[in-house]
Amino acid sequence: MFWSRQKTVEAVTEGVAEKVAIEAEGFYRSGRMHCAEAVLAAVKNNFVPTVSDDVVRLAAGFGGGSGSGCICGAVAGGTMALGLVLQNDKKKVAQLTRELHRWFKEQYGATCCKVITAKGKSGCPLLTGNVAGKVAELLGV
Repeated sequence: MFWSRQKTVEAVTEGVAEKVAIEAEGFYRSGRMHCAEAVLAAVKNNFVPTVSDDVVRLAAGFGGGSGSGCICGAVAGGTMALGLVLQNDKKKVAQLTRELHRWFKEQYGATCCKVITAKGKSGCPLLTGNVAGKVAELLGV
C-alpha cells in the first residue's frame, strides 16, 4: 500500500514540476520575461498564487547573469522562488539552494551565464524551464 501511495506522490510531483517547467519556458519564449523572471513567476503561480505578481519585478536585474554575465539568471530566479515559497525556513532555503546549484552544475557544467551562453542563448528557453521544474521538484509539491 505504501509503495503505491509513494508512486502517486511522485507522479503528482512530476506533474507539477512539468507544469512549472512548461510555464517558465513559455514566459521566456514570449519575450515578456527573461530567465530569472520566468522561473520566479512560474513557481509563484503554482506554489503561492495569492502573492502579487509585482514580486516578479524583484527579479528584473538578474537576467543575463545580473548584467555582468556571472550567475545564471534562471538559478537566481530559482533561488528567489525558494525564498518566496519557504519564507519562514531559511535553513531549508539554504539547503535547497545548494541542491539547486549542485544539480545545475551537473547539468550545465557551470553556473556562470557567460560560460553557459558562450555559443549563444538558443538553449536558454529550455534551460529556464528545466530550472523552474527542478525548483518545483525540490519543493516537493
